[in-house]
Amino acid sequence: MKKSLVLAMAMALGVTASAYAANPFSDVPAGHWAYDSISKLAAAGVIEGYGDATFGGDKLMTRYEMAQIVAKAMAKGANVDKLAAEFADELDNLGVRVANLEKKADNVKITGEVRYHYADHDTDNVAGGYETVLRSRIWFTGQINDDWKYTGMIQNQQNLKNNAGDEETTFQRAYVNGKLGGLAVQAGRYNLKVSEGNVYDNRFDGVQVSYGKDVKLTAGYGKADPATSATKWNSTTSTYDPNYAKADEVYYAELTGKVAGLNLAAGYYDFQNLGEKEGIDDTIWTVAANYAFDKNVNLGAMYLNGDQDGYDGDDDGYVVTLSYKGAKASQPGSWGLVAKYYDQGLSTYVDHTMNGYADTLHGDKMTEGFKGYSVFANYTFAKNIVGQVEWYDLEGKEGNKEAQTLWSQVVFTF
Repeated sequence: MKKSLVLAMAMALGVTASAYAANPFSDVPAGHWAYDSISKLAAAGVIEGYGDATFGGDKLMTRYEMAQIVAKAMAKGANVDKLAAEFADELDNLGVRVANLEKKADNVKITGEVRYHYADHDTDNVAGGYETVLRSRIWFTGQINDDWKYTGMIQNQQNLKNNAGDEETTFQRAYVNGKLGGLAVQAGRYNLKVSEGNVYDNRFDGVQVSYGKDVKLTAGYGKADPATSATKWNSTTSTYDPNYAKADEVYYAELTGKVAGLNLAAGYYDFQNLGEKEGIDDTIWTVAANYAFDKNVNLGAMYLNGDQDGYDGDDDGYVVTLSYKGAKASQPGSWGLVAKYYDQGLSTYVDHTMNGYADTLHGDKMTEGFKGYSVFANYTFAKNIVGQVEWYDLEGKEGNKEAQTLWSQVVFTF
């Protein structure tokens, strides 16, 4: 054991040598340079020697022996973050969660994201044109106790196209996560992304519980309230209703699991009193399967069926996704490709995750959904700097209206 390691471990415990009894090891005399530090570690129960009243300071330790010492120091509240990171694999094998150090080191953490995007829309049904927006998000996480934590997010969005000073800063997320018995609980204003975003992907006020690991059941209840970010055609007013994706009550349940290499999922979503003007209900259910051919290639397919009040058009749909690799913010030079094909009736989605203009394709009598494809390419330019380009080519399922979107973005995270 090195002199610096012994001293560092003893100092991390933050207790003076005079508080301890004499050193118990026969091969560490009182005049030894490490006598005080070894006394502290032995009295604290961090080191035990070799069972024969010897310390064996000249012997080489295995990584597992060192990991055991680090684990005991962690249990005593010692600040040994660097050592825990170095011996993370051995600690995991010993059943010690290194993540617990984060709770002790800093109760409140701040992270962030800055995204600039430019998009060009060409659509038959409404005015197209370009948009250029700078969005900043600041995330706050705080550990309440060992089982519960709080998350909040502030967002600022600036429209760089009109330069009218109409940017806004809003408190977009505020929720808690925790455990109740065997249930994982989330409650507050969180982002709800269901069925891979093909049904809904936006802000949600509610509570959800999950049970299980390999086979997991998640159920939730609340209110869809995405403000003015989502639009759909309103047949009563013959305009695009920015409040369409609002819903007074939403019930949802999802079941996920893995069978013979297939990742399977089923979802049920009940949106009640959808929109502020029409007061309609929409019940949607989905089934999906994803298969990874290897660590790089993944193929997925999803079937969707909706039952929306007052809608007599196509009530089902499907989405097929093929992906290759994927840009990782922590790995400069990493990249990925994604291709999707959509064929969705209007009743199969409420607020789609896509950046294309699907919602501009609805006919005057609200009788069509959309179909078409999208392709994405992403690349990590440097650590925590990722760019993405997306192309959408969509058309209405009955009216033959078309919409193309070229979307590009660069995201900085910290």
